[in-house]
Amino acid sequence: MQLTDPAIQVFLIISFLSFLPAMLVMFTSFTRIVVVLSFLRQAIGAQTIPPNPVIIGLSIFLTFFVMSPTIDVITKDAIGPYMDKKITIQQAINVAAPPLKTFRVGQTRKKDIAFFLNIAKTPVPATPADLPMRIVVPAFAISELKTAFEIGFLLFLPFLIIDVVVSSVLLSMGMMMLPPVLVSIPFKLLLFVLVDGWNLVVGSLVGSFQ
Repeated sequence: MQLTDPAIQVFLIISFLSFLPAMLVMFTSFTRIVVVLSFLRQAIGAQTIPPNPVIIGLSIFLTFFVMSPTIDVITKDAIGPYMDKKITIQQAINVAAPPLKTFRVGQTRKKDIAFFLNIAKTPVPATPADLPMRIVVPAFAISELKTAFEIGFLLFLPFLIIDVVVSSVLLSMGMMMLPPVLVSIPFKLLLFVLVDGWNLVVGSLVGSFQ
């Protein structure tokens, strides 16, 4: 049977859709964005505000925004020609893979790539385009997590200062039975609104991919 057979194409499409969540997490900017937004929620101290659907939804749309140049290339060179039946599905996959790899390699630290090359005992390729997927994907993942943790640390600092100040004031006033978190959350929210926090966070996230 050939890849052009309708039954094979349906099977491949269903398989692709089932693999889509993993691709969203491991092949795109989604991981960094959702981790940073989760850190932001923890730093503010509101455990369920914004709720998970809002965090996930915003992360998905920001991912599409960040990935739009890559998506445009794939749509033009792979999806469009395949829908017009100018190329086969296998050719479309082969055309779509390089732009995704270029994005991931561009966002991955060289030492992370070297780390997995060393573990796999794989020689260093001549060009980044020759890196195997089994090296690029995990290197990209841990590099994204490290970047997200660095941004999360910077997000925590101003809110941590507010927590310390509020705790010190309550302790000096002898109000030890009043939870400091309950008092500090309004001040954190006020600070976040005054500095236009969502614009700062989203702008920094998008800028970190450029």
